[in-house]
Amino acid sequence: MKLNLEKKVALITGASKGIGYAIAKTLASYGMSVVIAARTESALSALAESIAASGGNAIAFATDLMHADSATNLVDAAMNKFQRIDLIVNNAGATKRGDFLTLSDQDWRDGFELKFHGAVRLCRAAWPHLIQSRGGIINIAGIGGRTGNREFTLGGSVNAAMMLFTKALADRGVYDGVRVNAINPGAIATERLTRRISTLAAEQNIDYEKASDMLAAKERIAKFGLPDDIANAVAFLASDQSSYLQGGVIDIDGGATRTL
Repeated sequence: MKLNLEKKVALITGASKGIGYAIAKTLASYGMSVVIAARTESALSALAESIAASGGNAIAFATDLMHADSATNLVDAAMNKFQRIDLIVNNAGATKRGDFLTLSDQDWRDGFELKFHGAVRLCRAAWPHLIQSRGGIINIAGIGGRTGNREFTLGGSVNAAMMLFTKALADRGVYDGVRVNAINPGAIATERLTRRISTLAAEQNIDYEKASDMLAAKERIAKFGLPDDIANAVAFLASDQSSYLQGGVIDIDGGATRTL
């Protein structure tokens, strides 16, 4: 399947590792120029160099999207370099897990500020350029926004807000010519999941592989997903192959979500 993404420009947040890293590598492999953003400058620079070594085009922009002016600065950097933006991928923002009774007001503020408000500001800053390019937005939310979990009250609330934001912005996009969709990853084998498995292994005094199998069974899935599973879906959503998909929220979770 030819995606025809060459000569287009994508801006990806949370790109220094995990899902965002895989998205940047995948989109670059399809010929997109990528603007990669995260807080860790060294990791971003290494990724940009890796993409360049493979024949791609990338610029790194270290920023903290919790700061109010970061979104505008990021969009300005992309426009100064490439003179266009075709795609925004809002992937930044890990939210804190834990007992609801121990999560502080600051935990809640931080969770919404980075993942939700950061995405809102970036979409607003980039919207006029996306109208110009007839581009799109892909929000990386999470299946915790569909099904409540006592250990994920904060993250689930943020993800649910991201899904509603996607639907509302897609309604605006119908009139402005901007496609807006979301992906809900399930249990993806990133550094964060690795820590959960290691913690379980230590608590149960078992080896890592057994702990991994136990956690997958608890999630009622056959296996954990890979960052590339999400990245490949992003590439499809960015292409004209999905041109009629507007306001879509796609669960990529190995079948973990069993509700409508």
